[in-house]
Amino acid sequence: MATNELVAFREGWEQELKGRREENRLVCSPSSSSRDDPGRSGLRDGKPSLKLEDPGCSEKEGIICGRTASAEVEDQPQYVSIAHSLLDGRTSPLLDRIEKERTSRKRLYHNMSNMCTSSLQRQPQKKVKKEEELVDQLIQDLNEVNNIPFFDVELPYELALKIFQYLNCAELGRCAQVSRAWRVLAEDGVLWFRLCQREGYHQDASVSNSPCWKSTLRDCRSAARSVRSNWKNRVGSVSQLQFELGKILCSVSSCDSFVLAGYTSGDVRLWDTLHWDSTSSYLKSNSLSANTHRRPHVSHVQINSAVAAASYEDGCVDLWSTETGGEPIHHYQIAGRIQALGLSPDSPVLVSATGSNVRLDSANDCGYWRTVCETRLPKTVDSLTLVPNRVDQSPMVVLAAGEDVYLLNPQEEEPRTLHSVYGHPVTCLDASDTLAAFGVKRTGWAMHDGGNKIHVYSLETGKPAVCVGSSPGDFTCINLRDSPPHLLVCGNKDRRVRVFDLRSGSSVVSLYAHHLGVTSVQADEWKIVSGGGEGLVCVWEMRMGTKLWEMHNRHPVRHLRFNANTLLTANIPDDKSPRGACITDDDLTAHRRHRGVICHYNFSEDALSQDHVLPICRSDYTDSYGYNYNINLTVPYDRLSGSQPSH
Repeated sequence: MATNELVAFREGWEQELKGRREENRLVCSPSSSSRDDPGRSGLRDGKPSLKLEDPGCSEKEGIICGRTASAEVEDQPQYVSIAHSLLDGRTSPLLDRIEKERTSRKRLYHNMSNMCTSSLQRQPQKKVKKEEELVDQLIQDLNEVNNIPFFDVELPYELALKIFQYLNCAELGRCAQVSRAWRVLAEDGVLWFRLCQREGYHQDASVSNSPCWKSTLRDCRSAARSVRSNWKNRVGSVSQLQFELGKILCSVSSCDSFVLAGYTSGDVRLWDTLHWDSTSSYLKSNSLSANTHRRPHVSHVQINSAVAAASYEDGCVDLWSTETGGEPIHHYQIAGRIQALGLSPDSPVLVSATGSNVRLDSANDCGYWRTVCETRLPKTVDSLTLVPNRVDQSPMVVLAAGEDVYLLNPQEEEPRTLHSVYGHPVTCLDASDTLAAFGVKRTGWAMHDGGNKIHVYSLETGKPAVCVGSSPGDFTCINLRDSPPHLLVCGNKDRRVRVFDLRSGSSVVSLYAHHLGVTSVQADEWKIVSGGGEGLVCVWEMRMGTKLWEMHNRHPVRHLRFNANTLLTANIPDDKSPRGACITDDDLTAHRRHRGVICHYNFSEDALSQDHVLPICRSDYTDSYGYNYNINLTVPYDRLSGSQPSH
């Protein structure tokens, strides 16, 4: 259709140009002197033609011809003048180019005035050909008018860089193809450094750390795609963090590359997963607990990048430095069993709760620990969490006690009540830097109003933000801190993992995951990892809602954390003193099935490497007994040649 319209347009234009040519021939008709001599100005093929006596024109004749040409230009249609303007470069954005084209046009006009007579005499058909080329050139210019650069002016480099910083990678690549000046701007190292940090790579780096941040970002993206493919296909290495003398695993916490574990023997072990060549650090307990005949069990452990904390059954709390380890740097004891222990993920702030008493400790600028706040709540504290990202501000603690949820700020006299409904206890709790979320168990007639709910409150105003969920089962775990923006992931006793959009309050994903209920869960932009009471760890793709793979271990999954490259899971037994298990140090194999296990998965490493194969798979079957696995790898008749097993 477009081709037919273009042909019709050209034909109409040619007809109009022919009509204008006939009118110009009438204007340029032979003079009276030429009529007397028909041989000099006669008709050729029945068409009038203007033939001059001399190829060169006199000054007077040149002026007359120039006026005739000027009249011809003035009488041209408007689209012809537009075509001349496009051919003369009037649409160029550069002023110097415009001046240059104007000068060239004036010079061309004078040359045409001087040579008009000879041109009309020698080549009468050249004008028609030129007008046809004019149509083609105009159409070509109209097609290319959108490709003319609009940003071809002189700007300071810093101002141009300020404009370019709002572009993404694809837009910078297009701009680099415009001109050399734009290419220099689009490949500036500061722009690509900011893009690299905007996508989450090298957050602690500076501009001078890499000679080419564009290549660095390309390598980071390539590595991220490879790791994502390994996540989906379960390609990587797996390691088990074991401490045989620790008896049964009680509590596990992790942060970055550190893993902290507490055992029923009272021992606390620290691993650094970035340095597997070094053995796990043994953190010594305080002298009071170390000198007791039967050391108390470890009840809770917490760790961040700077300090590690552990609480014991006798009410003692120890803190260690992750850099030095060894002896505790801070110790205190509270009368009674510690119900909950919390450590800030980004600052040296520790909170502990014994019954209804809450104690908040913090380290000053010199590293000395002191008690910042002590308070007492009306009910026993069930769970607590510290609000993250408050390094330069006063610490805040969210506590759940029965049916009440409190917000503790040391700068305020009394804890502030966020939520309180009689007969509706809080089952789980989590908090981000701006929001606090907790699951509420409804009873009685309240179950007819949609079932159990998750309430989300604003920490700044203390008002409800949104209420999500509608389930007959109790919510067992909530992860708001590590979830993507505006999303909340939670687990329920009804065997489902749910993801809610806090902006609309609707459910985004609902997955049937674990038949004994969900015990721990975490999600990022594209995947969900969940752990269940049956010991199963499942990895899901959020967009499709499909299970990618699963791993199983004995005992419930009580701790689960992952980042871009690694996954850490901890299967912690509920029974810390199993019946019939020997607790002497001589027979460790009797505890193998009861101890629990910590698994570390690394999806950025080669799974075929010998160092990343489980120890039981590396056995050469030459040992006479299985010390670590409680199995016999050889039997007596295997050592006798030609002997047969007895039946």
